[in-house]
Amino acid sequence: MSTQAAVARSTRTSLVIEPTSGWRALKLGELWLYRDLFWLLSWRDVRVRYRQTVLGVGWAVLQPLVTILVFSLVFGRLAKVPSDGAPYPAFTYSALLPWTLFSTALTRQAISLVSNSALLSKVYFPRLLLPLGSVLTALVDFAISLVILLALLAWYHIVPSPAVLFLPIFAAYALVASWAIGIWMAALNVRYRDVNFALPFLVQIGLFISPVVYGVSLVPSQFRVLYDLNPMTLVIQGFRWGLIGDAPPTPLMLISIPVVLLLLVSGVFYFRRTERFFADII
Repeated sequence: MSTQAAVARSTRTSLVIEPTSGWRALKLGELWLYRDLFWLLSWRDVRVRYRQTVLGVGWAVLQPLVTILVFSLVFGRLAKVPSDGAPYPAFTYSALLPWTLFSTALTRQAISLVSNSALLSKVYFPRLLLPLGSVLTALVDFAISLVILLALLAWYHIVPSPAVLFLPIFAAYALVASWAIGIWMAALNVRYRDVNFALPFLVQIGLFISPVVYGVSLVPSQFRVLYDLNPMTLVIQGFRWGLIGDAPPTPLMLISIPVVLLLLVSGVFYFRRTERFFADII
């Protein structure tokens, strides 16, 4: 054996692949390494959403406007649902805005893997980028709808309270809540396509079990603990507190935070454990 061959053999390294456990199994550092792909996929979703549409981003304006008109007519005029002293359109829209952010982000995440099936089966990248990046479309719609809300507040001469500074925190919490559920939905949707049929129904039910068309004050006291487990109760009440001067969120509403964190952590673990089978199943 020559000297060069002996040196090459002594410096040869071996790669041992072993299953990981705990936090290492999540490989969250990969998300940062693929951050450019994250933004590329996110902006692609924004462009595709309004491609070949007549109104374009006008749909982000038309949909909430029509919804608020229907709610104001049915619940405000006919059912005469109390609005805690605020004009009913402003009362409802201040809740519809964060709810739409949550529901849009959740829906986009649930279908993110199935709608990118061709991409999943060809190249490797952290699959978690797809549900995480799907929220950018919801944020764009949220920003457009926020302008409508400001115009509505100006129409009714409503001056937001100083608590409006907390709105980014409540909006961020709505996104975290959508991730906590959406990551589970995205992974389950690969194996069980029933999610596509069940999700619109669940979102519709969630609209009415969240205080969007009515106030928290109408919820019977015996159901308040169960009701406050809904993270959108905290978010919606926080938006109304900052925008129209409604009562601030109660400490009891904070009980949804550990529930959301538990769903988020367990959802990420489940997603990472099952993503190895996505390309085979999808």
